[in-house]
Amino acid sequence: MTANPSKFVWYELITSDVDAAENFYKTVVGWESEPWESGGEMRYVIMKAGDTGVAGVMATPAEAAGMKPAWIGYLYSADVDAATESVRKAGGKVIREPEDIPEIGRFSVVTDPQGALFMMITPKGEGGTPAPQMTPGHVGWHELLAADWKSAFDFYASQFHWTKGDAVDMGEMGTYQLFAAGGDAIGGMMTKPPQIPSPPYWLYYFNVGDIDAAAKRVAENNGKVLMGPIQVPGGAWIVQCTDPQGALFALVGSRA
Repeated sequence: MTANPSKFVWYELITSDVDAAENFYKTVVGWESEPWESGGEMRYVIMKAGDTGVAGVMATPAEAAGMKPAWIGYLYSADVDAATESVRKAGGKVIREPEDIPEIGRFSVVTDPQGALFMMITPKGEGGTPAPQMTPGHVGWHELLAADWKSAFDFYASQFHWTKGDAVDMGEMGTYQLFAAGGDAIGGMMTKPPQIPSPPYWLYYFNVGDIDAAAKRVAENNGKVLMGPIQVPGGAWIVQCTDPQGALFALVGSRA
């Protein structure tokens, strides 16, 4: 029997200024926010699209002191302990061994063999039905900038049962390989251009309405638009940005 593909089920911003990040993303993406009351002494803010929690915002933990602010995605795992060990054996690095989050589930922090950071979680309970991919305020696309996309895809396919979608020829930029976790494509991966000096990383695209208005909100609220708006296959428009604390994120929307 073939295992079900693992999907992204949560997103978390690790930041140097929780209050500023909360206000920025509420303004830019249109989220609402509320504190997670079970976080104990740790402040954790849940960002919501309507009544649905989409992401969390927290301060950089002591054990990650010096880490640049970043968005990190959680992949679902039926058994996070076994999945963490499997990632380790496949050449990934375990940053934080599996541990429990009271009332939420069990999680770990890992990297793929090329160094891109992500988390895995076995949530308690069944959870809700995922929203359609382009639902406003939700994550509409997941993009991996890899050291070598082919070996990166092989890793994620073996660990999480992802499959290839279309391959887009981007000329000098190489191939942009779409991938699916059952059903339609949920993201793409490419070999990172040499002019991007950072290690491999995941980039998450938040759904907005008008892309020009959203890009303007980024700039007016002390964020930076690094690229775009540009149109992508399928007709959507994207911008890639950093928030005021330096975390990379992207937006996808339409243009009037």
